[in-house]
Amino acid sequence: MACLNTLKQEIRVLENAFPKTDELFQVVSASVDELTCRFISKTGKKYDIHANITETYPHSPPVWFAETEDTNVTNAIERLSNTSGKDNHHEEYEDSEMEEEEEDMEEDIHLEMEDNSSSHAAQKDEDIHPSHMATLDRLKANQRQDYLRGSISGSVQATDRLMKELRDIYRSDSFKKGVYSVELVNDSLYEWNVKLLIVDSDSPLHTDMVQLKEKEGTDHILFNFHFKELYPFEPPFVRVVHPVISGGYVLVGGAICMELLTKQGWSSAYTIEAVIMQIAATLVKGKARIQFGAQKSGKFSGQYSLARAQQSFKSLVQIHEKNGWFTPPKEDG
Repeated sequence: MACLNTLKQEIRVLENAFPKTDELFQVVSASVDELTCRFISKTGKKYDIHANITETYPHSPPVWFAETEDTNVTNAIERLSNTSGKDNHHEEYEDSEMEEEEEDMEEDIHLEMEDNSSSHAAQKDEDIHPSHMATLDRLKANQRQDYLRGSISGSVQATDRLMKELRDIYRSDSFKKGVYSVELVNDSLYEWNVKLLIVDSDSPLHTDMVQLKEKEGTDHILFNFHFKELYPFEPPFVRVVHPVISGGYVLVGGAICMELLTKQGWSSAYTIEAVIMQIAATLVKGKARIQFGAQKSGKFSGQYSLARAQQSFKSLVQIHEKNGWFTPPKEDG
């Protein structure tokens, strides 16, 4: 990461200026990779804002996001995400005097920050399975190689956010309990295969999934997630790959009728796990059923493809933009 010592000093200034005891704004946690800040309103309500600090900082801004849809916070995040040049960091550190001071303080700060950063990272990653840590390490190494070769795919903000999403999923209780699993297609952060393995045990869909395992040896519903370089400011495109499903707001081709998967209904605060769980809930609420033998019989032949899913979703969005969303409402997925 460029200007690592400068970054460490910037973090130290922030922590000193906004300690965890501050009444209005606090730096909750900070390392050379991640930063979490907290705003506290006059009523005492707390708003946490997170930043992933990119490999190209300060030439590109951190990736900012929050777990709230409050317009004041989301507007602030949008402004923070679109900074450039010296607006990305504290201009004071460009001065030659600070560079001289940096050399004097370098050793002490290095030891202090490395200890804090290593301890913070170890604490956060200790619950991740070694095989998943290996995946994260491999992806990060690939990103650095791509950066050195000048052949970066996607965008810095999308890549950093997706890395954080994958890391958080590996830590997730639902993931560890086998509610769902995630596989990267061709080791790409921009395309995921998500297997939904557990749904509400009282639902007809659960009964169908038990039969699916008995009849076809398949114990999951397979979804494909496509992310674009504008993620997290645009939603992923999600479709069912297998099995064929009727009901549950699943469209022709496997696309899913959910407002939160559209640009109008999407929020950069949504996590991928939240999307997965919302899809599972929507399938159950929509009384989804597996159509056994549908693909063999030809009844649904050719319908479950990326092209057909994209076309049906595009048509769906146009209809709802004209007439509004009725079912499922946004709060239901």
